[in-house]
Amino acid sequence: MNRLFAVLWTLTCCCSPGIAQNAAGWWKTTSVYQIYPRSFYDTDGDGLGDLSGIIQKLDHVKELGFETIWISPFFKSPQRDFGYDISDYRSIAPEYGDMETCLKLIDEIHKRDMKVVFDLVMNHTSDEHSWFKESASSKDNPKADWYVWKDGTGKDGRKPPNNWKATIGGSGWHWHEGRKQFYWASFLEFQPDLNYSNPEVKKAMLDVARFWLSKGVDGFRLDIFNSIYEDTSFQNNPASLRIIPSEETPDGFFQKMKYNVNQEGSFRFATELRAVVDSFQNPERFMVGEVFGDVETTKKFCSYDDKNGLHTIFLFQTLSTPFKAKKWRKTIEHFEENFPMPFVPTYVFSNHDRRRSITPLGNDVRKAKLMALLQFTVRGIPFTYYGEEIGIEKPTLPLKTGLDPLAQRYKSIPQFMVNWTGQSLNRDECRTPMQWDTTENAGFTSGTPWLPVNENFGKKNVKTESEDPNSLLSCYKQLLKTRNENVVLEKGELTLDDEHCSSKVLAFYRELESEKFLVLLNFSSNQVKLKDVSGKILFSTSRTELKEELEPFEGRILKIN
Repeated sequence: MNRLFAVLWTLTCCCSPGIAQNAAGWWKTTSVYQIYPRSFYDTDGDGLGDLSGIIQKLDHVKELGFETIWISPFFKSPQRDFGYDISDYRSIAPEYGDMETCLKLIDEIHKRDMKVVFDLVMNHTSDEHSWFKESASSKDNPKADWYVWKDGTGKDGRKPPNNWKATIGGSGWHWHEGRKQFYWASFLEFQPDLNYSNPEVKKAMLDVARFWLSKGVDGFRLDIFNSIYEDTSFQNNPASLRIIPSEETPDGFFQKMKYNVNQEGSFRFATELRAVVDSFQNPERFMVGEVFGDVETTKKFCSYDDKNGLHTIFLFQTLSTPFKAKKWRKTIEHFEENFPMPFVPTYVFSNHDRRRSITPLGNDVRKAKLMALLQFTVRGIPFTYYGEEIGIEKPTLPLKTGLDPLAQRYKSIPQFMVNWTGQSLNRDECRTPMQWDTTENAGFTSGTPWLPVNENFGKKNVKTESEDPNSLLSCYKQLLKTRNENVVLEKGELTLDDEHCSSKVLAFYRELESEKFLVLLNFSSNQVKLKDVSGKILFSTSRTELKEELEPFEGRILKIN
């Protein structure tokens, strides 16, 4: 049945001649490069990356071989959460540029035959947004019901309406003295949640999506999309033994998030948003959602009541899968079972909220190359965070001096407890400036960078690694070139190879029509002798000429026929 789906999908997506990006379903085969604009490239010397900087460095992304760029928010914002607290969805933050530069950025990306995805924060606004200011001014103004307001409890009304926790812990309810009521915030207190039970709010946010789609944006990454709706009964959440939420469940802080995440209204809204996005064609547009929960639940964001929802969702289990062949086999099996064709899984190893992917690998470049080979050859959409291609490492930046509001919130927590959680409580550590060359500040800025540049930029930077054929950067370029030139790696059916899979080796086939590739990945520090394998070596992470053995941490692509 999977083979039939593969053939039908290929016919559907590739019936038009030319580059796959211009065909229907381009998003199913694309590769995505995430840019955190504040840290990418600064052109005016203020220490902050800007939109002009992205334009100047577009050729780097193009030469790497990526086909789509996802840009974190650069809309008008007080920058308390560095752009994820939006005060005007239709204006550009002046530190990043202006609307003219934004439109030029979209145009320059399209000139290079790439797509651009904007980060859209639909769940909440900044408390400095004009909507919230009006809503907070009284209980009977035109926007009084645009946010989630509730009377408190207790004789003085100063106790929260219920026991709901925010996604980062602590009560999500915050007292507003002006209205004498509490407002709900799923994340930080200065990011009040919009009330999507109000039709006016829904229309306003759908109009925001229409505004940017009409400007030529190819789609959206949707921030904490599973928190869009809350249960209107506002019942207390039941107790739980879980301390910390995970990729598999949003439950945590000793509470089941039963009534404030993954609500039926959020699934329905995904289908309504899809209808709006689908009304913009030539080219087709795309959405990927940041959601958390078990697969059975989160899959509803893609398909609900026999209607299409988001095109795909982030499957964050990849962030916690250990560097072991059997564990990765289990993850791939899980994704293939729950997201078979025509669904498309996602593979993401880091982002603006999570530690750098090379860090849990002991900063071992051989392992980083192996994981890149896995990411670009498995069936799914690969998402790569800026700097991963040169192996930027996570520095240790103290919570007490962190600019990140999460670091400020948890600055009293001892470092050993932070290490125990395995979480990035100081997200400054994964947002340090891009390392372009060996000049001062790694070529990121002529001024003082907003965050310190990694100390090893003299060895790990784009210029140095571009000149080294054995570097991680060169590996990325060769891998993406191999992927882009071989349609079977983008669209082929995936089958695990039981003959070669072991406690040390992960092996799988990619097959489409008459083409068949074998991908072999050695997760051990020892050389592994292969069973009888014939075929042409298309790529190897160790540039080995050996055919009968895999070198330590070597990954290889073989063309079987």
